[in-house]
Amino acid sequence: MVERSITIELETGLQARPAAQFVQLANRFKSDVFIEKDEKRVNAKSIMGLMSLAVGTDEQITLIADGTDEEIAMDQLVNFIKKE
Repeated sequence: MVERSITIELETGLQARPAAQFVQLANRFKSDVFIEKDEKRVNAKSIMGLMSLAVGTDEQITLIADGTDEEIAMDQLVNFIKKE
């Protein structure tokens, strides 16, 4: 299992379109992927779960990946959050 704390740099946060793109990316991996914010953990492969966190710009989240491709999943998901 790998964990990384990240500050959201996306201009719109993880809302609507970026959230949908993030979930699509997370679903490409076999690993379980979770996002934690304010002690609430949701499945990052669920658009409803992700939207329930209401993650805005400059907010801190913890990204967790656990499985056979966890390192690749973590790297690509972090890159998505940092580049968009």
